[in-house]
Amino acid sequence: MSDFVTLVEVGPRDGLQNEPGTVTASTKIELIDRLSDCGFPVIEAGSFVSPKWVPQMADSDFVLKGITPRPGIRYPVLVPNLKGFERAKKAGAREVAVFTAASESFSQRNTNCSIAESIARIEPVALGAKADGTRLRAYVSCVLGCPYEGIVDPAMVAQVCAKLIDLGCDEISLGDTLGTGTPGSAKAMVQAASDVVPIERLAVHFHDTYGQALANILACLDTGIRTVDSSVSGLGGCPYANGASGNIASEDLVYMLHGLGLPTGVDLAALVETGAWISSQLNRRNNSKSGLALLNTDATG
Repeated sequence: MSDFVTLVEVGPRDGLQNEPGTVTASTKIELIDRLSDCGFPVIEAGSFVSPKWVPQMADSDFVLKGITPRPGIRYPVLVPNLKGFERAKKAGAREVAVFTAASESFSQRNTNCSIAESIARIEPVALGAKADGTRLRAYVSCVLGCPYEGIVDPAMVAQVCAKLIDLGCDEISLGDTLGTGTPGSAKAMVQAASDVVPIERLAVHFHDTYGQALANILACLDTGIRTVDSSVSGLGGCPYANGASGNIASEDLVYMLHGLGLPTGVDLAALVETGAWISSQLNRRNNSKSGLALLNTDATG
């Protein structure tokens, strides 16, 4: 098992999609280009969900065409169905991401359909992706806790993952949408999923609502996980989950991984500057503890 940890930077999509004020396309493009310069191997660049539901992402086609792609960097975009997939491909997407949940109640509230129906929507996207060689990522929400059902059974997570792999998904990101997980439950969930999906095709995506995200990631690294989602400056959250705070800050994750001697290819100093920049652009608090500490250290010498 390689020590290299692949970081999937989700700030430009997952981090920005619920910002209350309009974020300009030029700001999104600059953010993605800055993150490319930081050395992230994967940067989620936008969403082709209906603008009616996610107005902040209505300009994703313009953004995708406006960025400066770097060799070796992947720029996936989120698509809800075949129509979204076709729009994304027209805009030049070479990788797409689909989504479902491990909780029936959350699936109904989030996408107005059952888990089975959400997977049925994914099937034509998977067929289209396979036909033209587009890489396909899948997100599974509420893998540890649901705002309507409480604790989620790891067996349910494994069941959903098995269906996604059967459809041909290249990678599955396991999302603790509420941030209620703890290291023990996170590890047990990943182990259940890895019984049906090779560990190298699994990623983890933790929110830090209860301050457990870094501890959960560390526990999952012990299982062999080597792909982790994070968001610059801790941007993001879930509008369908009351009290769910942002994703784990990329700066905090990189600081921990480098401290463990696990390479990421990400330039922490450049990332800290990028986190400060986007926080300023959005007129919001920088939610990275490491980012703020390193900025203060630089300021004081």
